[in-house]
Amino acid sequence: MSKKKKKLIIMTVILLITILLYIWGYALKVTSYSIKSDKIKNGLKIVFISDLHNCFFGGSDQSRLIEEIDSANPDIVIFGGDVVDMSGGTKHAETIMKYSAENYPSFYTPGNHEKIRGDMRSFCKTAASLGVTVLDNDYAQLEVNEQPIRLYGVIDALSADITFDDNDKNATALDDNYYNILLLHQPEQYSYYTESSSSFDLILSGHAHGGQWRIPVILEQGLYAPEQGLFPERTNGMFRQGNTTQIISKGLAKPLRMIFIPRIFNRPEFTIIDISN
Repeated sequence: MSKKKKKLIIMTVILLITILLYIWGYALKVTSYSIKSDKIKNGLKIVFISDLHNCFFGGSDQSRLIEEIDSANPDIVIFGGDVVDMSGGTKHAETIMKYSAENYPSFYTPGNHEKIRGDMRSFCKTAASLGVTVLDNDYAQLEVNEQPIRLYGVIDALSADITFDDNDKNATALDDNYYNILLLHQPEQYSYYTESSSSFDLILSGHAHGGQWRIPVILEQGLYAPEQGLFPERTNGMFRQGNTTQIISKGLAKPLRMIFIPRIFNRPEFTIIDISN
């Protein structure tokens, strides 16, 4: 075999491996977490969908996401920030939010991309019209399986006009009789809510897209994340501090503008959280 032919075969193999890795890198992954809490006696299952960026899975009808939601059979569905991208349409986000709200109690807090668009308020009204409860620096109170839950939403801790610290005159104090969940889009802001006199039971975050480029074991938190920079500390997984558990989703983002900055060893993530006694 000639050197030229060998070189062509090697280049073809490399190209095929690259294409396969690229395709695999955008295949949906389901990640499940289990948490214990003395406040949850009858179980609480949450589906957490973060950083969708108006992408679709299984076709424009969102059939794959619908399939995974129904398979999980959650008590509530939570949409984290950046459900739409910084620009462009909102159709695919609305499709899954509509289905979710028609079948499960559904909640949503916007993120930085909604703010960048400039039509965040309009989109939030659309989400509310679909039946999704929008949380913007406030909370919803509900009962799930005869258990009192409070679900809070903060878009950005740096610009939030309320805190949850009893020592702050602008505070909305947490009630420890409830299982308190905070939707906090940017994971690095967790310390704003774990170092106060009140603490959340669960914080749900996204934003960091799993650090974008990950190498198992070596770069478990990825190469880069907004606001955290190179070699970030919190981009995915579960963290505990005191009585608070933070779960960070790698998100579902795979917009066309990311075609030249692909996810590496970092598949889009659909998150399920089981909470029990």
